[in-house]
Amino acid sequence: MTVLNLVPPIGDAPPLRGGSGGSPAVTAIAPIAAQAGPQGTRPMVAVRGLVKRFADGARQVEAVAGIDLEIRAGEIFGIIGRSGAGKSTLIRCINFLEQPSEGSITVDGVDLGSLTADQLRTERRRIGMIFQHFNLLSSRTVYDNVALPLELAGVPKAEIRARVEPLLELVGLAALRNRYPAQISGGQKQRVGIARALANQPKVLLSDEATSALDPETTRSILALLQEINRKLGLTIILITHQMQVVAEVCDRVAVLDAGRVAESGEVFDVFTHPRAEITRTLVQDVIHQELPVETVRAALAKAADGARLWRITFSGDNAGEPVLTELVRRFHLSVNLLQGHVDEIRGRPFGSVLVLVSGPAQEQDAAVAHLGQRGLLIEEISHVD
Repeated sequence: MTVLNLVPPIGDAPPLRGGSGGSPAVTAIAPIAAQAGPQGTRPMVAVRGLVKRFADGARQVEAVAGIDLEIRAGEIFGIIGRSGAGKSTLIRCINFLEQPSEGSITVDGVDLGSLTADQLRTERRRIGMIFQHFNLLSSRTVYDNVALPLELAGVPKAEIRARVEPLLELVGLAALRNRYPAQISGGQKQRVGIARALANQPKVLLSDEATSALDPETTRSILALLQEINRKLGLTIILITHQMQVVAEVCDRVAVLDAGRVAESGEVFDVFTHPRAEITRTLVQDVIHQELPVETVRAALAKAADGARLWRITFSGDNAGEPVLTELVRRFHLSVNLLQGHVDEIRGRPFGSVLVLVSGPAQEQDAAVAHLGQRGLLIEEISHVD
């Protein structure tokens, strides 16, 4: 897909990029206005210049190659990327299960690299961890699995009971407290894992692919539980995943990893609706399907009258309710043929596009482009099919 910028971008809007052969040629005319996202309060986790190398025979391999991230207190922060992007290495460095080769990790103002072994063990108790495969002890009941980290920390039995029972209520497992892992479902096992991760009253909750082994319905229930925990406890959650839909449903902000580096990061709505990096555009396609119908485009261009233009008009957030097609007809006296349309929702904010064939005086078409651009809409002109 060949792209030409006819008008300089407004703000930070990235240029659109082309795809492979057979795609319609698209020209960006006006960018989407920047969207404001939720604001955190203070940094809970700060990653600075993080590098992690592993030995591979005689050579060193950088699994993480210089990452800078700041995660705000009380937010749900997503870290996404393909297999091998460095996600799991990053999360293991955040809780110092892996010692960074370079750089620093600060959690709630504490530089983990400056601590003694005993201090680090104490601090690590305040960083909860949820695992993909649950890691429950088969010989212990639901209650006893949740109580395990407290027992290891030497907490008295009365205090263990006072902590564990409310956690079982929170995750919806109070009635299953005496069952063993073999007697409960995968989703229930993950709820045990979440309760266990909360037992030490952590400042930060790390989730490493916690929904990857679950079916879609169970995944939604676990994500809803994590949102409830975030809301009720004000807990900072860092969610590692390769599932873009998971990020779209629950995260406030996201970082996209590629080859051990941050390809881009920002508010989830902005990253999804206006991706800058090629890896992000590829991942976003799993959630927001924006592929143009090539045969429809070919047919429309073949039938188009002289001077007709094929536009894709993209809307998002506050401008989603704009009467775009009505304005093209009434205000600019253009003929509009609607060929395709779709609407998605990200974190409760609408996003979508319409594909239209527009006919009428060239000066009116240009005026319409300028007007819609001022309203924060993105217009792409499709000129031919490769």
